[in-house]
Amino acid sequence: MERADNLTVVILTKNEEKDIVDAIRNAQKLTDKVLIVDSGSTDKTVALAEANNAKVVNRAWDNDFAAQRNFALQHVDTDWILYLDADERMNDELIANIAKIIASGKEAMYRLERRNSAFGRDFKYGVLGPDSVVRLFPATGVIWEGKVHERPVGEFVEKTLKGYLKHYTYASFEGYLDKMNKYSSIGAVDRNLRGKKCSVLKDLVFRPLFAFFKMYVLKAGFLEGWLGFVLCLNYANYTLNKYVKLKIVEKQND
Repeated sequence: MERADNLTVVILTKNEEKDIVDAIRNAQKLTDKVLIVDSGSTDKTVALAEANNAKVVNRAWDNDFAAQRNFALQHVDTDWILYLDADERMNDELIANIAKIIASGKEAMYRLERRNSAFGRDFKYGVLGPDSVVRLFPATGVIWEGKVHERPVGEFVEKTLKGYLKHYTYASFEGYLDKMNKYSSIGAVDRNLRGKKCSVLKDLVFRPLFAFFKMYVLKAGFLEGWLGFVLCLNYANYTLNKYVKLKIVEKQND
């Protein structure tokens, strides 16, 4: 299989000992240059990463995913960069197509399909249905924005690569709820810092209702059965909580 020596794969970590070895080995199918940006792991993540020939740098976690990803750019000496999460794996088709892009030098921001697995099963519809993420691009000319649900912004056109990432996301429902709670808190703070305001009617009533409709009807979450319904309901609740927390922050700042 063709490799991409002019590429660095970046993986953000905190207490990822369960996934980090498989993540690094998957990345090493493509390149030997694997960079771990760790935010204070207290388990064996760092030791396992170093034992598997990954470079590890540290940045204290400050509830800002974009800042973590941008920090990695200071430690990359290749022309290309690919961001992966510790619970994501590239399939062989995607690996081959990434290698071809690096070899060709066709600069762009490349979007990758992601197929999600959670609670021991794969999802095709609704909240955890397949999505896509922009993760591969030149190491200069692109920065990340957004404390949560961060996105890359750059000067290049966007293209899509064939192949996919398999995303082994939530192992337990408790973990899912915990992450949604954390994300809603970070999202509220981010919106407040950007000067956003919470409208009771628009944000506390209509946004959650539309969030449920979007996931359950438009994205066919109903086809996932009772769990699809629960996930869509929780997505609406996540949306509500995000704006409730924003409203609380507004009141505290009055």
